[in-house]
Amino acid sequence: MGWNRQQMCKRASKELLDGFYVNLGIGMPTLVANYIDNTKNITLQSENGMLGMGPFPKKGKEDPDLINAGKQTITSLADSSFFSSADSFSMIRGGHIDLSILGAMQVSESGDLANWMIPGKMVKGMGGAMDLVAGVKKVLVLMDHNAKDGSPKIVRKCTLPLTGKGVVNLIITNLGVFEINDGIRVLEIAPDLNKEELINNTEADLNFI
Repeated sequence: MGWNRQQMCKRASKELLDGFYVNLGIGMPTLVANYIDNTKNITLQSENGMLGMGPFPKKGKEDPDLINAGKQTITSLADSSFFSSADSFSMIRGGHIDLSILGAMQVSESGDLANWMIPGKMVKGMGGAMDLVAGVKKVLVLMDHNAKDGSPKIVRKCTLPLTGKGVVNLIITNLGVFEINDGIRVLEIAPDLNKEELINNTEADLNFI
């Protein structure tokens, strides 16, 4: 139902404006790199110390020394630069990144984000998510609208441990596009969906423009 992952990533790429420095989170957000408008000057940043990432490499052209924060092989560009993770986080914490696209397990109607752990499950740690939501100018969440068990991921209040409070600006799911602005405003609905279906799949109250 709704958009597939490629369509979601293509829609998310429209939020990358000319001149933006952008961080793409682990998982589906990394695929946004394949849909960036070549007419725009967009610079991708990775927490592990790279500025200027290209799209994913074609099969057989992978370089194991070139990886993103999710340990996926990537490509470099003519103007790519490499530096320490400490310098990378200085960029993030210093407010020099315009947009971060992250996945999530829950987003509340007030913009709270839970995206790093489910209690009782083994995790390696929060990674750079806390720094990203605190230091980046705009946070976009790219995720499926519902969890695997069918439960809504856009909720009135997060029940999972928070990554940040009131940090999410925009949500793109397979069912639509939502802006967090005094509640959740519906900006777009997936073409094969109606308002009633969207409401039934969302716990939080929705404001339709």
